[in-house]
Amino acid sequence: MRERLRLTNEILSAIKNAPVTAILGPRQCGKTTISKVIAQKFKTTVFDLEDPLDYERLSKTAKLTLEPLKDLVIIDEIQRIPDLFKLLRVLSDKNGHGSKFLILGSASPDLIKNASESLSGRISFIDMSGFVLDEVESNEYTNLWIRGGFPRSFLAESEAESYKWRENFIRTFLERDIPQLGINIPMITLRRFWTMISHYHGQVWNGSEFARAMGISEPTVRRYLDILTGAYVVRQVPPWFENVKKRQVKSPKIYIRDSGLLHVLLSLDDNKILSHPKVGSSWEGFVIEQIISLTGSRDYYFWATHAGAELDFLLFHKGKRIGFEIKNTDIPKVTKSMLIASEDLGLDLLYVVYPGQITFQLSNNITAVSVADLKSFVLDGLLTKIWKN
Repeated sequence: MRERLRLTNEILSAIKNAPVTAILGPRQCGKTTISKVIAQKFKTTVFDLEDPLDYERLSKTAKLTLEPLKDLVIIDEIQRIPDLFKLLRVLSDKNGHGSKFLILGSASPDLIKNASESLSGRISFIDMSGFVLDEVESNEYTNLWIRGGFPRSFLAESEAESYKWRENFIRTFLERDIPQLGINIPMITLRRFWTMISHYHGQVWNGSEFARAMGISEPTVRRYLDILTGAYVVRQVPPWFENVKKRQVKSPKIYIRDSGLLHVLLSLDDNKILSHPKVGSSWEGFVIEQIISLTGSRDYYFWATHAGAELDFLLFHKGKRIGFEIKNTDIPKVTKSMLIASEDLGLDLLYVVYPGQITFQLSNNITAVSVADLKSFVLDGLLTKIWKN
């Protein structure tokens, strides 16, 4: 089992400071495994709602079951019984109730009706993905990109085994996980939509184009997009608006969150992606997920104008505006678009993340950052400082 120390410490801190802690992320990303690590540090009662007995107890007699418990209570796959959120609010507010709750879910609060409202002010949310850069060795970075971060895919003994696992994940997700959320969309329809998104990975959302291609309405395709976003398999990066005299793009960019799933949806085995036209956008999505996971930020955007100037990723981090250009190139260079974005957005720093081995200064506030150095830039606080040779 891989140690995920940063994430473990984040969860322990949240448990200390909030009555309810929620670990949210896609199926099979390691939530149950890390909850077992946390459970070793407390006297713990565990409920797995995939277990028919636990499901029966908490669906029929939840109050009688949970109210007497003390210490740490772990509830896995809580999205299967959304009404539990209301009960957790009551138990959290009850004077003298000595328990803490750690809940694990594979759907966002927005997808689980009333979840966030029920526990407002009482819950700490922790977003979890598969493995990220600080959880693997430096010689495994390419595999992390190609196979994605899901532990069973990343740790598979062969490329063929990894690819097969990802194929099975997609099928199970569509056949079982989505219906369990009460969403009644034919599997073949959602698979087709998800595959279409993979071909638009890294592009601005165009609802009318998707609607025409699928023969359905724009509100319907938007609903499909929000469902996959809420299930943590698609990422929407919103646009940033500045008060500048330029026509700016106002729709989100869309990405398949896990690069390994992207490659399966594109029918690319591990040997084909490096020569495929989508290699640049695949790399871009991979790096964006690493930045979001390492910083834990929700304050992120992209920026683009209709005249062609753009910035791949804009992060507001520790009081600074930090821009990222993500290039799958051996020799990154300063471009006119970078200079325009830096000036128009008032960037404090601009980083060009690339797959090389050397981090170096490109200009006064523009630094080329090797992906091998990205984790230290984020975790050691260098992200808000100008790097010098």
